Amino acid sequence: MLSINWSDVWNVIASVVPQLIAIGVVFVLALALTIGVNKKTVKNVGARKLVHSESWIVFLVAVVVSISMMVFGPLSTLLNNATTEKYTLSDSTVEAANKLAANVEREGITLLKNDDANLPLANKKVNVFGWGSTNPVYGGTGSGSMSDQYPTTSLLDGLKEAGIEANADLTKLYTDYRADRPVVGMWQQDWTLPEVPADQYSDSLISDAKSYSDEAVVVIARVGGEGADVPTNMKGEGITYTDNSTSYADFKDGEHFLQLSQTERNMLDLVTKNFDKVTVVYNGANAFQFDFLSDYPQIKSVVWCPPAGQTGFSALGEVLAGTTNPSGRTSDTFVKDLTKTPNWNNFGNFTYDNMDEFVSESKFTGKTTPSFVNYVEGIYVGYKFYETAADEGLINYDDTVAFPFGYGLSYTTFDQKMGDVTYADGKVSFDVTVTNTGKAAGKDVVEAYYNPPYTNGGIEKATANLVAFEKTKELAPGESETVKIEFDDDDMASYDAKDAKAYVLEKGDYEISLQSDSHTTIDEQTITVDDTVTYDSDSNTHDGDATVATNQFDDAEGDVTYLSRADHFANYDEATAAPASLSISDAHKATFINNSNYDPADYDNADDQMPTTGAKNGLRLADLKDADYDDPQWDKLLDQLTFDEMDNLIAFGGYGNAAIKSIGKIALVDLDGPASLNNNFTGVGSIGFPAATTFACTWNRDLAKQFGEMIGQMAHDMHVTGWYAPAMNIHRSAFGGRNFEYYSEDGLLSGVMASSAIAGAKEKGVYSFMKHFALNDQETNRNNMLCTWANEQSIREIYLKPFEMSVKDGGAQAVMSSFNYIGTTYAAAYSPLMNTVLRDEWGFRGMVLTDYFAGYGYQNADQLIRNGNDFMLATTDVTNHVTSHSATSVKAMRQATKNILYTAVNSWMYADGEPKVATPIWKTVTYVVWGVTAVLVIGLEVLSVQRFLKRRKG
Repeated sequence: MLSINWSDVWNVIASVVPQLIAIGVVFVLALALTIGVNKKTVKNVGARKLVHSESWIVFLVAVVVSISMMVFGPLSTLLNNATTEKYTLSDSTVEAANKLAANVEREGITLLKNDDANLPLANKKVNVFGWGSTNPVYGGTGSGSMSDQYPTTSLLDGLKEAGIEANADLTKLYTDYRADRPVVGMWQQDWTLPEVPADQYSDSLISDAKSYSDEAVVVIARVGGEGADVPTNMKGEGITYTDNSTSYADFKDGEHFLQLSQTERNMLDLVTKNFDKVTVVYNGANAFQFDFLSDYPQIKSVVWCPPAGQTGFSALGEVLAGTTNPSGRTSDTFVKDLTKTPNWNNFGNFTYDNMDEFVSESKFTGKTTPSFVNYVEGIYVGYKFYETAADEGLINYDDTVAFPFGYGLSYTTFDQKMGDVTYADGKVSFDVTVTNTGKAAGKDVVEAYYNPPYTNGGIEKATANLVAFEKTKELAPGESETVKIEFDDDDMASYDAKDAKAYVLEKGDYEISLQSDSHTTIDEQTITVDDTVTYDSDSNTHDGDATVATNQFDDAEGDVTYLSRADHFANYDEATAAPASLSISDAHKATFINNSNYDPADYDNADDQMPTTGAKNGLRLADLKDADYDDPQWDKLLDQLTFDEMDNLIAFGGYGNAAIKSIGKIALVDLDGPASLNNNFTGVGSIGFPAATTFACTWNRDLAKQFGEMIGQMAHDMHVTGWYAPAMNIHRSAFGGRNFEYYSEDGLLSGVMASSAIAGAKEKGVYSFMKHFALNDQETNRNNMLCTWANEQSIREIYLKPFEMSVKDGGAQAVMSSFNYIGTTYAAAYSPLMNTVLRDEWGFRGMVLTDYFAGYGYQNADQLIRNGNDFMLATTDVTNHVTSHSATSVKAMRQATKNILYTAVNSWMYADGEPKVATPIWKTVTYVVWGVTAVLVIGLEVLSVQRFLKRRKG
């Protein structure tokens, strides 16, 4: 669950200030009349008492009217959310969800090293070292937090369930040292890594441990979360960290969070000195720096156990015990020195030094100045860089990479045989026969890559590109399965932003390879494209685009030198250097927009005609169920709506979308949680699944589909229609704070997982908000007017790939836009992205919601609806209302409203016609208060007049 959002608290208070002022003014007037009308000013006792009575009756009415205006106005959304019935999961859903969550972790756990067949553990008594064993990482923080309503299987619980007995003396050492994990949350981050210093392990404890078992498992855990990236310098400004010892520092200046602390290294020294069979379990979503393995030959095995959700640690126990054969594959490249990645110098905090006139202020962030990040590496992200750089001679691969992308071991062995590759009618296909040649049952992953022809200085291309993959069923020893690999030839096209300004499949030889990971080729064959194909006409679009994909992001390229493969990456040092200047150019500064210089009138079109509003056509929203998006009935329905009805729907999109009584539109509920569904108002949550990174490590699209279906089932139980997920930004850097919520460094793997989950939820009538659209690949400055500079090719080939697949393959019906800017325009107000690419090219039909709408200095409803963002993730009055009543604005409101209504009516809540809903309890209470107040006021008025008349007669 999310913690209290103090920005919302302040916004709530601010939204009711007019009503509170009105109450205060009337109170002061009533008090003034009571004091002022006295014996000196009014001699008549009856008149004086009447004035006193009437003033306080007026005050009572003013209070009731003001409170009514509050609850039916700015507080209505919050009250609806807070007083909704608490729908919970059924027992059968809980059981099914827990079972599926454990299955995901079973296939997501990845065996990285297993010398001398050290695993499975031969001895079921094990010394488990590392404080993280008693406080493992289950998920992420912020929207990634899990509900505490359901039992959670801890890491040690998971071992116990598998029959593994952990040394209780070691466990007690860690729990006595510290019981709770330091908070790394949205509002504060304590990056302390609690770990017992080596000198606190007594000789008797180690001696007893050696007698207990000859097996040692060391747990190293790293957490990440929404709101902050993982520290790249543990001694950096603003980093909170408490050392585990007063005799040394855990980290030196320049050392980062994803490497061993000194205390952890000391622990490894101690363990490896006393045990020859050591297994390291890394529990975290961010790719760890395994630069230390060669220092410890005693470390025989390494297991990557990504965040496991509420039941996933059962799978870890099974893997260590050998009852589950690991079949996970890495979703990222693990490099030996993260400070030497091509994005190292261009990830994090870069604030402009010449943008003071655009400083904005909100109660959430305080004063913020526009900032920027340069995606200097272009398309060379993750393995696409390392494989290409090795082929070009820029790096020594073995010295650079610890574990490749797509890598993973098993307790058995497999043989993969590649059949003949056929290329006909735009399709590339071949069969792969997978045989289990070992002694244990297990699953294998078939990975297909392509290496396109490259011209020096031409279109940028990587030498290794994942193009298709499949996971086998569980194969018994000696059993075989034939897997079919098939893909379209335009999947191998590259985007040429300079010349063709379109996707291009260049003529030449394409190496099609079957690989065990991004670096290791099992077999390969060559196909030849005889003629260059340029996808630049309506009759020949790329990947089924509804309109031709052509340059839309030229203004996002900025003044950046991008990494190029030309002449063996000759510009590597120049391109990957830190920004030479913190100043934005005058030309780009002139195009920067935030609320300080945005006026809707400047963007009005004089030719726009005012749409019809408030018509009496008699249509109900349910009449449009399953109607085509272009059905003319939509215009008749939209004609019925008033400006205020549309504005209310657009302004209040926080955790649902509002009711419109006149057309039978009920309020629908949307919930947060990338691995679950969490209702932050009722406190009800669902089962928490393993992190998105875990799903990517399964390389199993069927599990992702089942997850989406389970989200749908849980949503039905909880009376929910929308899911703020899945998130599919790219692991551009290992230090991304939200990497747990995102799948991978690879767009295709991310896209397959995300689109499968979306498709599964859609089958249940639940719309998924694919997010964060787009280029929201770091947390630092994400809501501080972060100008993201990237070239068109990388935007299309890397960062938009999973979103595109989610629309085309997953049938996405909803989008959450991102906080960052693209170039100098807020992403949510960037029409080339929201309209041209999303809707025109990809054919998306549905609604776009902002990320959290706090009234930041760049968020305003007028700009957003005119550029393709339909409604605001707001629950209180800030800048989320449409202020312009021009024809241009009302047309935009009408379009935004249509998109919201189209998505809403095609949700499961309208499957059986117009839903029946109960009146919210707060409204019933308000009506009762009105009635009681009316009776009371009438009674008091009668009594007042009677007393006045009586005194007058007397």
